[in-house]
Amino acid sequence: MAGFKEIRTKIKSVESTRKITKAMEMVAVSKMRKAQDRMRASRPYAERVRNIAGHLAEANPDYVHPFMIRHEPLRRAGLIVVSTDKGLCGGMNTNVLRLTTNRMRDYAQAHVAVDVVAVGGKGAGFLNRFGAHVVSQVVQLGDTPHMERLIGPVKVLTDAYLSGELDEIRLLYTRFVNTMTQEPAEELLIPMGAEALRPDRSALRLDYICEPDPQTVIDDLVANYVEALIYRAVAENMASEQAARRMAMKAATDNAGNVIGELTLKYNKSRQASITQEITEIVSGAAAV
Repeated sequence: MAGFKEIRTKIKSVESTRKITKAMEMVAVSKMRKAQDRMRASRPYAERVRNIAGHLAEANPDYVHPFMIRHEPLRRAGLIVVSTDKGLCGGMNTNVLRLTTNRMRDYAQAHVAVDVVAVGGKGAGFLNRFGAHVVSQVVQLGDTPHMERLIGPVKVLTDAYLSGELDEIRLLYTRFVNTMTQEPAEELLIPMGAEALRPDRSALRLDYICEPDPQTVIDDLVANYVEALIYRAVAENMASEQAARRMAMKAATDNAGNVIGELTLKYNKSRQASITQEITEIVSGAAAV
């Protein structure tokens, strides 16, 4: 049985670890609330842009944006993979990267080449080790996503689609369901279906005066809508990260408490055995005298 000093050292070590995990849990709770507010704040803008673009598209049926034109046959695809920069968030990154590798294997079986844009350090590191063709990446986004840092790497794929080099672009990230549930998600970003720009019928229908012309305005609005979808995905991924880290740190804190309880019981048993042995030796010595 381990000695008293060794057990006490282990107990102090686990207590220190529990303090760290508890602090990280509290920090994750605070950041999660801010990330949720940021995620919800991004939705009205994207919805408004979609409605305006949809109204203009209906008013000008002769023009179809290139992002809504499907390329056949499928020869080359682009993937935007959103992950985290930091770890300690459970199996969140593992799940989305497993979804990514499954999609890449499906493309490989169909003889479709794949270009990848990695958002987040964990995904970038894994995809480079996996041997994927990473055309651009953005890491160290911090706790707040900034659109100006996302546009450049993603524009590599959107420009390739406009030039005909890519035939579709998919977005993979972790969707925030609630504080207890986060699930990997995959969306076909481009080409957009007809329903993607269908305006909300409950919204007020307006006649817009466009300058310089409706086609230019639709092009800008659709591009902004795609950027808003990517920003929303990154914001949801960040909210999912903090929720997953909170759950992971809570589980680590609870496990540390259980370990401390087991070590304390072991320490008490060891101490009791030592006391019993000392009493036995004293009684045996007195009997011998």
